[in-house]
Amino acid sequence: MAADPELLALLGALPLPKRQPNLLLGAVRLLGGPVADYPAFRQFVTGHWAAVSAQMLARSTQTNEAGRCATLLPVLAALPQPLALLEVGASAGLCLYPDRYRYAYGERAPFGPEDGPLLECTVDGPVPVPAAVPQVVWRGGIDLNPLDVTDPGDVRWLESLIWPEHTERVGRLHAAAAIAAAAPPVLVRGDLNEALPALVAQVPAEATLVVFHTAVLAYLDTAGVDRFAAQMAALARQRPGTVWLSNEAAHVVPQVARQLPDGVPPGRFVLAVDGRPVAFTMGHGQGVEWL
Repeated sequence: MAADPELLALLGALPLPKRQPNLLLGAVRLLGGPVADYPAFRQFVTGHWAAVSAQMLARSTQTNEAGRCATLLPVLAALPQPLALLEVGASAGLCLYPDRYRYAYGERAPFGPEDGPLLECTVDGPVPVPAAVPQVVWRGGIDLNPLDVTDPGDVRWLESLIWPEHTERVGRLHAAAAIAAAAPPVLVRGDLNEALPALVAQVPAEATLVVFHTAVLAYLDTAGVDRFAAQMAALARQRPGTVWLSNEAAHVVPQVARQLPDGVPPGRFVLAVDGRPVAFTMGHGQGVEWL
């Protein structure tokens, strides 16, 4: 695609935020286009550009990989229980159910609910692998466009965003969607900076509030990231014990980036607790390296 002038000209007519490779690839998959052969893919895109571009303009990349819970769990399980989980950029809320999944870290025996989908995660370094899942008493999230797991169209879009060769993730998506559909979280439509205070007000006072996000703040400008970090600092003062759990690319959160050692592994996210980096993580939760 990057070396195809005709395709680049089509993409160049879209608003800048919509010129995302994953958005194009997901839209083509949603429409049933070919994914294994570039000439066939190109022919589909150019021949169906009106339909492809309409989907790209109407949608956004909302990868909702439940496997990411495996990289969050070592922090969540060590906090004072019970927990209230609030995810910004929640998509369909599938990462709000870390207590409903089963986990296998490295060679350790799996633990968690017997009927939960298995999340396998490699470990490197002194990862504080927990012995049990946390207790979650409240789940809520914010998204510009929350997805509904009871809507087959929304689930089909989530499936279209899974890379074609990642067949195991498709089964995990449907298993996680069934869990969320049986006990839906509180999902609020809105800007994360604007909607956060009102949603926090719904959180039970007796629970440890954890505000978390993965690959979300990169979509904000610098002022938006700074505003969110300031809100989290204020929330920690207003509600002592609140935890900010971020899982973003190395450069996204300035206060985290300043504390990183040299040589961040390429393609890794940085897991940070209240702005302090604790681990490098793989994008879909398949591995964690503790610092």
